[in-house]
Amino acid sequence: MISSDTLGLAVPELLLAGAALVLLVAGAFAPRATKAVGVAAMLTLLTAAFAAATGPFGSAFSDSLISDAASIFAKVAIYVASAVAILLGQPWFERRGVKVFEFPVLILLAALGMGMMVSAGDLIALYMGIELHSLALYVLAAMHRDNAKASEAGLKYFVLGALSSGLLLYGASLIYGFAGSTAFADIAVAVQGGANTGVLFGLVFLICGLAFKVSAAPFHMWTPDVYEGAPTPVVAFFAAAPKLAAMVLFARVLAEGFGGAIVQWQQVLVAIALMSVAVGAFAGLAQKNLKRLWAYSSIANIGYAVLGLASGTSEGMQAMLVFMVLYMIDVTGFLACLAALSRQGRSMETIEDMAGLIKEQPGIALAMTVFALSALGLPPFSGFWAKVYVFKAAIDAGLGVAAVAGLVGSVVAAFYYLRLIKVMWFDGAVGATDKPPLEAKAIAIALALFAFPVVLLALVWLDPAAANAARSLGLA
Repeated sequence: MISSDTLGLAVPELLLAGAALVLLVAGAFAPRATKAVGVAAMLTLLTAAFAAATGPFGSAFSDSLISDAASIFAKVAIYVASAVAILLGQPWFERRGVKVFEFPVLILLAALGMGMMVSAGDLIALYMGIELHSLALYVLAAMHRDNAKASEAGLKYFVLGALSSGLLLYGASLIYGFAGSTAFADIAVAVQGGANTGVLFGLVFLICGLAFKVSAAPFHMWTPDVYEGAPTPVVAFFAAAPKLAAMVLFARVLAEGFGGAIVQWQQVLVAIALMSVAVGAFAGLAQKNLKRLWAYSSIANIGYAVLGLASGTSEGMQAMLVFMVLYMIDVTGFLACLAALSRQGRSMETIEDMAGLIKEQPGIALAMTVFALSALGLPPFSGFWAKVYVFKAAIDAGLGVAAVAGLVGSVVAAFYYLRLIKVMWFDGAVGATDKPPLEAKAIAIALALFAFPVVLLALVWLDPAAANAARSLGLA
């Protein structure tokens, strides 16, 4: 018999699962009610965010579902970002004659999986959450069925995602075999003082599987192709909420399950972080398609987040959480700008397409400038504060050399952000742009205001919330 306390901890998940089932049936019997399904899905996500924020702390289902400050912090951000994805994506599909009620339902299912990921207390719950959200993402990547690139993106994502799931499962099976349990708390006892060889091999495979989910190098190969081929609003969703969910899961696994083996996994994470920064910085220099460019930008930025995680301290976890939330704002806002831009019905996705944009669409051009400068890490934009948190945590943890290497990578990546700004502000316009849709323009400008100057006020709330979430993971 499931107690009321157990159900109380699972209210956000139950809301999302129930709404997904109801809306799936409603959409099948009333296919013209696409807008109503979208509105209902957004309201459900916001309600789930409120339920998570006001819900109790504790654990349920034999400690496989954990509700603590870290999971609540992540769920609120994930559910809000998912609602924004529906608001941005559904009108985008409708303007292209693709009226699919499944889009908001898939966002709900992905959000449900992400909620399970950040609350996972054992390896089985971890895998269930990852697969539930991943299967929804595979379909979302190929949602624009008449577009060959979208179909290719979905297929590539699915095939490589299956490979990462195999790595993750193999690692989990090794950990279970050598540690004797799938629960993070029991694994922590088994690795106290250091992991044995068998557990260490399993942990490496597990880290590889999770690194794929966050598109960290050298497991990033799917990211540029999927970002280029998938619909722009879907890419905005891919680059935000799922990355935060995977990073929080990453932190929970390492902190709660392998906190006694920090010295062993810290080396692996530092290597992954520096490879990600290098790949994102140097490979991005050759990109002309803006979605591919931001794919490499996301790889580099995940490197900075992993560097915070590699510190192995509560301060590092806090830095990672702050970084990921501020990065979500930048990447969602920039891709909202791309979703708003078209010329004679054709999407504007290359750097050349942005020539003279400041004369045609000054509001969107200014917003894109803010996001580019923020991703670059220029003060006083939000990206600057995000990197300050990460580099400070890394230096305090004795990873000063890695922090300097990350800073050098940030300087290299500045070239492609500044090149885009130069093209928008100083090159001649190549033709009149179409009138941008209201919802995409509003999202872009609102997020640009948050990136600067509202972020200076938001950090007053975000910093202590992230610190509280980091402390709940149990690291010193």
